[in-house]
Amino acid sequence: MPADLFIDSNILVYAHDRDAGTKHEKAKQRLEEAWQGAEPASISVQVLQEFFINLARLGVPVAEARSAARDYASWRVVENTVSLMESGIDEMARWQTSFWDGLIIAAARHAGATTLWTEDLNEGQDYGGLRVVNPLR
Repeated sequence: MPADLFIDSNILVYAHDRDAGTKHEKAKQRLEEAWQGAEPASISVQVLQEFFINLARLGVPVAEARSAARDYASWRVVENTVSLMESGIDEMARWQTSFWDGLIIAAARHAGATTLWTEDLNEGQDYGGLRVVNPLR
């Protein structure tokens, strides 16, 4: 498990969505590996927010969704700042992504990650030293 790993919200959501079939099982297994890593994975406040709201949309009680988000907040968390927003805009323009994906790239870069686990970007894509891996494949 790379110590320089950043995990996007969709992987977290699948690990908690029992109706997601094989994606649930794979995400759960991969996150268990991440928990066992020598270094904690990185996430951002944006990831925690998206994770929480998606669990709520799935019908998970607020207290349970909050508790799960708090658990992941024990990893390295990149805070939302104006500087990060500006970097996200720069990444969006450079790579022609959505603003939200640009912000994920910026947060991963800010965390010093070289690997980004996500299902939202192209598998194998290299964003200037940040490589996308879909851990559900």
